[in-house]
Amino acid sequence: MGFDKKRVVLFDSTLRDGAQAEGISFSVLDKLKIVRLLDDLGVDYVEAGNPGSNPKDLEFFHEVAGLELKHVKLVAFGATRRHDTAVAEDPNIVSLLSAGTSAVAIFGKSWDFQVTDIIRTTLKQNLAMIADTISYLASHGKEVIFDAEHFFDGYRANPAYALETVMVACAAGASSVALCDTRGGVLPSAIATATKIVVDMLAEKYPEVMVGIHTHNDCACAEASSLMAVEMGARQVQGTLVGFGERCGNACLATLIPTLQLKLGLEVLSSEALSRLTLVSHSVAEIANVSIPHGTPYIGRSAFTHKGGMHIDGIGKNPESFEHINPELVGNERRLLMSEVAGRAMVLKRIQRYAPELDKEAPQTRQIIDTLKRMEMNGYQFEGAESSFELVIAKHLGKYRPYFTLDHYKTFGERPLTRGSDTSHTAVVKVAVDGTSGIAVAQGDGPVHALDKALRKVLEDFYPSLKGIHLTDFKVRVLDSKEATAAQVRVLIETTDGASSWSTVGVSTDIIDASWLALVDSIEYKLMKEGVAPPCEQHEGDNR
Repeated sequence: MGFDKKRVVLFDSTLRDGAQAEGISFSVLDKLKIVRLLDDLGVDYVEAGNPGSNPKDLEFFHEVAGLELKHVKLVAFGATRRHDTAVAEDPNIVSLLSAGTSAVAIFGKSWDFQVTDIIRTTLKQNLAMIADTISYLASHGKEVIFDAEHFFDGYRANPAYALETVMVACAAGASSVALCDTRGGVLPSAIATATKIVVDMLAEKYPEVMVGIHTHNDCACAEASSLMAVEMGARQVQGTLVGFGERCGNACLATLIPTLQLKLGLEVLSSEALSRLTLVSHSVAEIANVSIPHGTPYIGRSAFTHKGGMHIDGIGKNPESFEHINPELVGNERRLLMSEVAGRAMVLKRIQRYAPELDKEAPQTRQIIDTLKRMEMNGYQFEGAESSFELVIAKHLGKYRPYFTLDHYKTFGERPLTRGSDTSHTAVVKVAVDGTSGIAVAQGDGPVHALDKALRKVLEDFYPSLKGIHLTDFKVRVLDSKEATAAQVRVLIETTDGASSWSTVGVSTDIIDASWLALVDSIEYKLMKEGVAPPCEQHEGDNR
């Protein structure tokens, strides 16, 4: 029985290969959350870890068995049997069976150098290790995916042997064979050539076996190589959803999925699932505590961002002028940056989000533009801080009321640190919300960190949705270094709630005050975006 050649099967290795990235450490709960997200997206296989490598993975396999998954098939990962151990007695093989998954991924050596110099056995014994392991697991009812490790390096060095490892795996009962660019250094043209040979070979002798592709990004070609393999007939694509993994990372599935579906016309996800791609990708990154680079295709914050006046003008007339797809197809959004090259038309478009009836001659439009010019003269820059810009517009149009007023804040630090303490500063913040006062104290790694924690802490009782937000970036720019320590500074912060992120800006000669202005904008923008109604009454005063 063959397989649907119009469809690409997704094999996500975030929980296994992704967990090998520097700085990544998943708890069992983290892994369970990611499995749910990938299942909701419609991923076919999730490689969940190596049950023979550590107790955490064993615990995960026990816990994940209780999940009701709609789409995902979980995969346990491990190596072929050891060269000096019978397959039924190999502890790693036993642990694979105990994981309880219906599918297992087995990696075996396809590069003769790896066989003779690294695992130090014979080429013939390596073939026996592959055959024994796959046939044993298949006899226990497992679907076996064979990862031909170092396949492309092996094919370059000894093509006959690399191909033989694949044929042995198929004969032993593998349901699919993933060709691996394990070192990530093979160029896409070579990937294409070798993949085509394997696809043609299996189409003749094992038509029911699917060819997969597994690439790493060590020469910045992981996605290109995967696409080339698919164009040559591979129909299983392995990678991690947002690209992190060993060394320079794995192929980024969030980039590959839309390209495969929207550019090559292959079936990957439903259109509804594709529209959740940006949200799910950022949710996985949030759990992993990593930031998705703004320039990441399709899902990055800058993927559909326009700055130049000519580009903005073209987008206004027809988005196809400078966008290769509609950002809504992948759940992203178009952003038009405020900058010195954006032009007056850009400002008007932002204003018309709040007041569609206004044109460029309206008094309010001129007032807003004059205010922006004054603020820019004072050091404000709204490129990358569009949320603060939107608040300026809302204030001018009478569509803004403050969510709280500041009574006072105070920050103080200590040096050296108290023994055993990992914080250096304390902040006290007192605010009023609709006539009700609140005060909070928090400690942080610096004055801004402490101030941010204290502000959110005091406001969470009034606005519970603030519990889910935190800062992800903090930048300071000195605007006039000639003034030395009295110089004006511009603070830009980025905040996230796990589903989206936004940036705000503050300017002052006092870095703490500039940070406060940006923090206030960040919180008020979040509440305004959610449609939270401001309180009817406020004490006199202004947070800014």
